Amino acid sequence: RNFYYITMLRDPVSRYLSEWKHVQRGATWKTSLHMCDGRSPTPDELPTCYEGDDWSGVSLQEFMDCSYNLANNRQVRMLADLSLVGCYNLTFMNESERNMILLQSAKNNLKNMAFFGLTEFQRKTQYLFERTFNLKFISPFTQFNVTRASNVDIGEDVRQRIEELNFLDVQLYEYAKDLFLQRFQYSKQEEHQKNRLKRREERRLLREQRAHQWPREEIAEVAVTEDYNSQV
Repeated sequence: RNFYYITMLRDPVSRYLSEWKHVQRGATWKTSLHMCDGRSPTPDELPTCYEGDDWSGVSLQEFMDCSYNLANNRQVRMLADLSLVGCYNLTFMNESERNMILLQSAKNNLKNMAFFGLTEFQRKTQYLFERTFNLKFISPFTQFNVTRASNVDIGEDVRQRIEELNFLDVQLYEYAKDLFLQRFQYSKQEEHQKNRLKRREERRLLREQRAHQWPREEIAEVAVTEDYNSQV
């Protein structure tokens, strides 16, 4: 089969806050195997941020303080090829080189996907999806700007801290937004061009149709006149 890989990206700060609220309510990813190069990471490679069954009730400060929290730069990590950096083994290479490779890999994989959208641009995402796969949704997407993340009141210092923790996701999102809007503008221009050509072709066919009708009407009038004169 041919599989088409697609994904949705979200503003890194909003996504991080959303995951924190999700974990705070008791969500876990215990069933996730985090497979890479045919194996799961060891407890030393991927330690947990909490003891017990879940991390319910965690404060935002505690959530940010866990240095191996998988919420940090989650979008880059899930889009990148982790085998390039030794999977979850942080001693495989130095941190700066690892980050550079992960970010570039995530960008390449995102660009080569059949489609990606942005949750902050639902209508544009729907338009591009329909154009990409030649499909039509039965109803328009709705832009929900009020979410659990948007209801979290944070100061500028906390926002800056979240951006620092997700600095790779921030760079990926800027790249994705620029590429997304370029594709949207290109698709819009392409659609307008096709519509212009279609209208031009319709006008041409209409002129030809009228040109074929007029001579026949004139011939018919002449034939009637000659027949009348001959009868007289």
